Amino acid sequence: MFKLYGRKSSFKKDIESANILLHEISISNAKNFLEIGVYQGVMAKNICETLFKNYKNNFMYYGIDLFEQTNEDLDQEEFTLKKNIYFSNPLKNFWFKYILNENPHSELSVKRFLKKYEKNIKLFKGFSKNELTKVPIETINFAFIDGGHSYETVKKDINFCINGMEKKSIIICDDYDVENYGVKKAVDEIINKVNSVINLNKRLVKIII
Repeated sequence: MFKLYGRKSSFKKDIESANILLHEISISNAKNFLEIGVYQGVMAKNICETLFKNYKNNFMYYGIDLFEQTNEDLDQEEFTLKKNIYFSNPLKNFWFKYILNENPHSELSVKRFLKKYEKNIKLFKGFSKNELTKVPIETINFAFIDGGHSYETVKKDINFCINGMEKKSIIICDDYDVENYGVKKAVDEIINKVNSVINLNKRLVKIII
């Protein structure tokens, strides 16, 4: 079951979708996982917990994110959840700012949060168009795409995965139902290039290469 671990996640108000994603991971044969859009690492930790249950330490998780870059560093098309890095709960803000002295969205903070699996994870800081080339994509058999939501970004992320991952590998894209994002258009364009495209619910769409 999906856990928030006291951090922010886009799945906070949609636990059902989070559990659907984790279920898909648990029933797959995926040992090597790619997540584009790590944010504060909540889904990353849930994914690692799921993979650990299936394979113990015989798995790898690769995550790509801009991490603590400021809003001024971001192209508007890449901007998603960065505007809400801190919490509405003042105690949580105090904990991160003054006790831990860290930004919960920073690479350092996410690495600390995922420390239990430090031998099984590798994080890449930057835009997916640059960082994806550093991922051993030929070894990845499950990818979750939830990074930049512009049509061009999603299209590039999907095509990179399709062209690099083995046949019968799985890609799940988030926010397929959000009209002002480019996810739906990018996914719909590749229907004839893959084995199948399945709507898991309104939000999540599953691509089998």
